[in-house]
Amino acid sequence: MTRPLIDPPPRRRASRATKLAAGLVSVGAHAAVLAAVLLAQPEPRPPEVEPIAVDLIQPPPPPPPEPEPKPPALEPKLEPTPARPPSPAPPKPDPKPPTRTARPAVRPPDVEPLAATPADTTMMAAELGEADLAGATTVGTGSGDGVGDGASCDMVRRLQAALRRNPRVRAALASTHGEAAASGKAVLVWNGKWLQSPNQVGRGLAGVREAIIMEVGFAPAACRADPMRGLVVVSLADGPRAPRLALGDAAWRWSDLLFAPGTRRPSRG
Repeated sequence: MTRPLIDPPPRRRASRATKLAAGLVSVGAHAAVLAAVLLAQPEPRPPEVEPIAVDLIQPPPPPPPEPEPKPPALEPKLEPTPARPPSPAPPKPDPKPPTRTARPAVRPPDVEPLAATPADTTMMAAELGEADLAGATTVGTGSGDGVGDGASCDMVRRLQAALRRNPRVRAALASTHGEAAASGKAVLVWNGKWLQSPNQVGRGLAGVREAIIMEVGFAPAACRADPMRGLVVVSLADGPRAPRLALGDAAWRWSDLLFAPGTRRPSRG
């Protein structure tokens, strides 16, 4: 066999190199795919969620719309009927008078008639002269038959001083017994009971009786029990013609003035 004298063309060498390069590329591609597959991480699976039971309920239908209020109907005006005159009441039958049965006359028992008591005549205050005042007790002539609590109960002096200090007493005496007061006569206002003066409604002079009772009522008890006899005369001023008052009885005590008819008990507010 003869060797060719001419070398083969360099075309064959190029095909082998191309095949070798293609093989290397293929191997690299497969290695890259394998590396990509190995390196790839799967996505995490979401956790499983338990199913929730849900009941579907149909909502209730909406309420029907309220009807619109109707305007109130106008009531027809009624004309007032004329008042009728009341019918006359039927006449009532006359009641029959009750029948009275006659009773037998009864003779009243024998009653002894009582004697009529005479009316209490009010005694008027008297104006006493000097002859009537003979023996009367005055200031300085003694206060009675006894003494009170060991000391002299000169009630006449005590009473005269109280009446002189009271201007109402002198004014009352001058208004009712002006002539007697001016002439020096004594006016008797008590002789066991209070006497009534002219133009006076009550017994005793207005203001005089209250002043006497007030002074006697608040005197010591022993002095009020002092026994007296006859008249007591007190003077409302000094002098021979000074107005005077007289009071007294045959036998009496100063406390009798507090319990005489028409007397009010003294009180100090």
